[in-house]
Amino acid sequence: MSEAAAAAAAGTTPAPPARGAGPFSGFERMVAWRYLRSKRKETVISVIASISFIGIMLGVATLIVVMAVMNGFRAELLTRILGINGHLIMQPMDRPFDDYDAVAARIDKLDSVRYAIPLVEGQVLASGRVGAGTGALVRGIREQDLKKVDLVAKDLRQGTLDGFDQSGGVAIGTRMAENLGISLGDAVTLVSPDGDVTPFGTTPRVKAYPVTAIFEIGMSEYDASIVFMPLSEAQLYFNQEGLVQSIEVFIKNPDAVDTVRGEVEQAAQRQVFTIDWRQRNQTFFSALQVERNVMFMILTLIVLVAALNIISGLVMLVKDKGHDIAILRTMGATSGAVMRIFLMTGSAIGIAGTLAGVALGIVICLNVESIRQFFSWLSGTTLFNPELYFLSQLPAEMDVNETVSVVLMALVLSFLATLFPAWRAARLDPVEALRYE
Repeated sequence: MSEAAAAAAAGTTPAPPARGAGPFSGFERMVAWRYLRSKRKETVISVIASISFIGIMLGVATLIVVMAVMNGFRAELLTRILGINGHLIMQPMDRPFDDYDAVAARIDKLDSVRYAIPLVEGQVLASGRVGAGTGALVRGIREQDLKKVDLVAKDLRQGTLDGFDQSGGVAIGTRMAENLGISLGDAVTLVSPDGDVTPFGTTPRVKAYPVTAIFEIGMSEYDASIVFMPLSEAQLYFNQEGLVQSIEVFIKNPDAVDTVRGEVEQAAQRQVFTIDWRQRNQTFFSALQVERNVMFMILTLIVLVAALNIISGLVMLVKDKGHDIAILRTMGATSGAVMRIFLMTGSAIGIAGTLAGVALGIVICLNVESIRQFFSWLSGTTLFNPELYFLSQLPAEMDVNETVSVVLMALVLSFLATLFPAWRAARLDPVEALRYE
């Protein structure tokens, strides 16, 4: 008589069949944790696991820091380039800009436009009290317009912009002042090749201007090369009386430049040629994007190498624990349970390394400028030289989507690295493992 029939005859309910522990049960987690802990005779395996953990941590942290620095670098450059240069540059086609006041006023009234600035520009040679001269870009601009450029008006180190139109002086950057040995009130001599025409040819125009203001934009290229001059004075200096060369339009949303271009050209009410900030800086920002993508792919190899260490560590662990695995199988553990035990062992290394890498990356990003200054002091050299990298400080701007992508990539690689060793452990034949015991 079967057990069920006997239970029915006795008037009792048959006991449910015994069921083993479910997937990822406490038993499997306990065994996986015991395999993670080091013992005296498993020093090599423990060292490999530690190297894998450190490798993943450093790889994830490096990826986060490098991508944050490159994002910050691009954002800072974009802020400064768009803060000092117009988002739309308008130049005349049919005749010179002799009606620039009326054109700028009409464009200013557009809802999508912050302000429009008429400019006279020219290349000169600037010289001061010491050292050789340096090339400079003179920008003739009205006082009311210069005060709208926040990167200049709000970052004055010396002097003032009040009375700029009537001062007869110029505003220069801090790096130019340092290079030429000029301070507030000193004269800077400007030499333009487009001077007066004489019977003996064109003679360069040479004139000295007092420095009435010194600004610091924070981008070395601009701080060392731009000279702001009152518009009326620049028109006389460059033989452009009553004219400007261009009108720079600053819009509220630089990314919407395509939609604004049409209404700006219509407001000009004359034939003009316009070029936007993306066209002027396309090569520069494309190079930054390519460098950013290549760096991501290269640094991903660090995480991949660390994941390969997980494979080697688990393979050695499977070989070392062959006797234990065989005993577990003879006691009723399924091949799936053995596989899950080693999956959890390898994944724990990857998850712990990834989380530690994220924490380390965030700490470095929050203190990247202090770290740069410390290593500069320690090595006695200037790391991240402003003359080479344009910016005076090392920026870091973490992007949430990028950080999540790095974390997911590290977790996926770590999980994939555990599959082969876990599969080998699940296929281990207990009879062969215990044959010579």
